[in-house]
Amino acid sequence: EAFIVAMIDHVPELALRAFYLITVVGNRETLITLGVVVTAALLVLRRRGLALGWALAMLGNGALNPTLKHVFERARPIHPTHWLTEDGFSFPSGHSSGAVIAMGMLAYLAVRLLPRRWHVPAWIAAAGLAFSIGASRVFLRVHFPSDVLAGFASGTAWLTISIASIELARWAKRRRRAPQVSGVELTR
Repeated sequence: EAFIVAMIDHVPELALRAFYLITVVGNRETLITLGVVVTAALLVLRRRGLALGWALAMLGNGALNPTLKHVFERARPIHPTHWLTEDGFSFPSGHSSGAVIAMGMLAYLAVRLLPRRWHVPAWIAAAGLAFSIGASRVFLRVHFPSDVLAGFASGTAWLTISIASIELARWAKRRRRAPQVSGVELTR
């Protein structure tokens, strides 16, 4: 609360409007649209496993974050931006966790589908955008910094579980397909 109160007089209105544009990327509607579009694109590319992994990652966070909010029931900051208000509980930040999941999964898909030269830029862009979305929530005064950090933490945990699950499924599929001779697996 002290950080938000101290910040009120030092962030110009124009900067707040810019943060609002950034925060829109983490809105529920934006993430739902992104989820549907990416799932459809992966299905068109005949990448059913990735489509399923992507959809489960997005849907899983969509269930996890509201559940955590209802467990903690933390009120939002008392100094909201006059032209932006948010309803519901504050902890953890859904924008922050959603941004980590969506951007992290997009970076993971880039690693799986794009040439190697795009891998590092994809992860840097994903981390930068997720961080910016989280920071925007504090600057817009709709979350405490600890809400955003908790959103990053829960999003990172779910992202790790999601990617590990996809990779484990890939490994199991490769193992099932590997030819065996006399009970010994041959590697290609």
